[in-house]
Amino acid sequence: MNAKNTVDSIVEQIRNWFDKNGPKASAVLGISGGKDSSVTAALLVKALGKDRVIGVLMPNGEQSDIEDSYMVCKLLDIKHYVVNIADAVKGLEDRLGALMPLSKDAIINIPPRVRMTTLYAIAQSLPNGGRVINTCNRSENYVGYSTKFGDAAGDFSVLGNFLVREVLAIGDELGLPGELVHKAPSDGLCGKTDEDNLGFTYDFLDSYISGEQVSDMKAVEEIERRHRLNLHKEELMPTVKK
Repeated sequence: MNAKNTVDSIVEQIRNWFDKNGPKASAVLGISGGKDSSVTAALLVKALGKDRVIGVLMPNGEQSDIEDSYMVCKLLDIKHYVVNIADAVKGLEDRLGALMPLSKDAIINIPPRVRMTTLYAIAQSLPNGGRVINTCNRSENYVGYSTKFGDAAGDFSVLGNFLVREVLAIGDELGLPGELVHKAPSDGLCGKTDEDNLGFTYDFLDSYISGEQVSDMKAVEEIERRHRLNLHKEELMPTVKK
């Protein structure tokens, strides 16, 4: 991949999409301080200008690396809002927990869905309207490492067709700080890195998706298991035929 040409192509596609789907609208995205949101925000600024990009910081209570999120907004000089989702998450958990025992998956997925609700509320309240930008990458999408109707949602995906290794190359080409681009990826919710949760590295996953020869068959089996189980996240909702 030629990183410079790729950046130019992405910027052009962002402009074309907004020309058709919101000529005056702002791009609204969650800023976690990780590589995906940092790279996406930088690409949006390059395409639309800083005045049309709005970052939203959404800690769930205390977030140990929130300074990285502030760094992104300051570096790109974009307007940002801070919405702590802790009260909303706890309110839902308490109400639902009074009805039934909440499963581990339910507890994990409530915060991302509250975050997406927050992004859409802000986008729909802007004077010229807003479009919510998805920040997931192809590697995450392949194994379903996202929450349906949470961080997997959005109006437009900038990095959805790019592997993690490609996102890193784009970030380096954009001149973003290495501590943001090459930071160990984490959802900022459970205290673990993505790779800890997945059980394999993104580098291994990228190699497998790219068709390169890999030797860890146990990891391959886990990748394919996750891929099969999560295909529904990338497909349109099935409908009954008339």
